[in-house]
Amino acid sequence: MDVILVINAGSSSIKFSVFALSGRTLEQIYSGNFAEIQAEPHFLVKHSNGEVFDEKRWPEGDRLGHDGAITFLFEWLRGHSAGYTPVAVGHRIVHGGSQYAEPVRVDKEVIGRLEALIPLAPLHQPHNLAALKAIAAHRAGLLQVACFDTAFHHGQPPIATQFALPRGITRQGVRRYGFHGLSYEYIASVLAHYDERAARGKTVVMHLGNGASMAALANGKSRASTMGFTAVEGLPMGTRSGSIDPGVLIWLMDQHAMDARAIETLLYQRSGLLGVSGISSDMRTLLASGDPAAAEAVDLFCYRISRELGSLAAALGGLDAIVFTAGIGERAFQVRERVCRDAAWLGVSLDPAANANHGPRISTADSTVAAWVIPTNEELMIASHTLDLLET
Repeated sequence: MDVILVINAGSSSIKFSVFALSGRTLEQIYSGNFAEIQAEPHFLVKHSNGEVFDEKRWPEGDRLGHDGAITFLFEWLRGHSAGYTPVAVGHRIVHGGSQYAEPVRVDKEVIGRLEALIPLAPLHQPHNLAALKAIAAHRAGLLQVACFDTAFHHGQPPIATQFALPRGITRQGVRRYGFHGLSYEYIASVLAHYDERAARGKTVVMHLGNGASMAALANGKSRASTMGFTAVEGLPMGTRSGSIDPGVLIWLMDQHAMDARAIETLLYQRSGLLGVSGISSDMRTLLASGDPAAAEAVDLFCYRISRELGSLAAALGGLDAIVFTAGIGERAFQVRERVCRDAAWLGVSLDPAANANHGPRISTADSTVAAWVIPTNEELMIASHTLDLLET
C-alpha cells in the first residue's frame, strides 16, 4: 500500500506519522517518535488508536543521528508494515522566511534557500533540514514537500508584521513572521464544521502547548499573531520566556557578562513555566502541585493569555469566537476556565460542565462570543499539502 510519511525533526528527536493513501483519502495508521537520537536512541510506534505497535532501544552511547534514524525508519516501514511504500514525504519546516507562502517541492535550490534562513531559526531550521537531506540521500527520487510554520501568516497586513526599527534592518528580514501556522491552518480548515459564524467572522485561536501562541483570524485568514521574528516571542511557554523587555537583555549583557549563546539558552531552555516555577515545564505537573511557585507559573501563563486576547480582539476590531487547541488547550480545563472567566468582558460566558468534558463547545448557548475546544492536526495538514503536490 502507498503511504505518505510526515516528518517533524528536532535536534534530538524525530516525530513521524504514516498516512495510508487511497485516492484522495488519507488515513493515519501510525505515529511514532525517535527520542535521544544523538545518545541513547529510543524508537516508539503507536497505532492511530494510541496502542503501542512496536518499540526498540539502542545501547547507551549509540548514536543514530538523523541519517541513522531515517535509514532505520525506511527499513522498518518495508519490513514491519505489510509492505507499505512511501510515495512522498512531507516535512514541517519552522521558517519559510519572506519567500515561501505555501508548501513547495524540495530540490537543491530550495534546500539552499532554506539553509540561508538558518539565522532566523537557529534552534530548529538546521534539524528540520537534516532530516530532509537524509531522505534525499537515502531515496533520491522520492518527492519531498516542505510545509512551513510561517506560511499561514503571510497574508497579514504589512503593519502587523513591522517592527519600529530602521528600514535598513527591516529590509534584512527583521519582521514579524508568526509561527504554528500549520496548526492554525488546520483549525481554519475545519472551523466551519463547528461554527460557521466563527469561520466567517473574527476568531482568536489559542495554540497552547509546550510551545504556545495565539492568532487572530478574520474569515479564516491570519491577521495578527503573538509570535514574531522568532518562536520565543509572545506567551510564556514550557521553557521559553515569551515577550520580554529588550532592555533586560542589555542588562544581562552588562551585569552578568552573558553573550548571545548564554542569553539564547536562558530564553529558550531555562525560562517560561520551568523558570517561574523552578519545578517543571509540564502544565500537568504544575496544576497537580501544591507549591506556590507552581501556582504562580500557571497564574502568569493565564494572565498573559488574557492580555493577548484583548490585544488580538482589538486587532480584529471585535470578536465572534475563541478556540483552544494543542496539548494544554485541549486537555487543561483549569486553564480554559481561567481564560474564559477573564474574557467575560468580551462576551464569553463559560459552561463549566461542558468545559470539564472538554467541549467541543464550552460556552453557554447565549454567550455573545462562542468558545470551542478543537483538536489540532498539523500532521494531517502536512500530509494533505504533500498529497496536493504529489498529484500536480
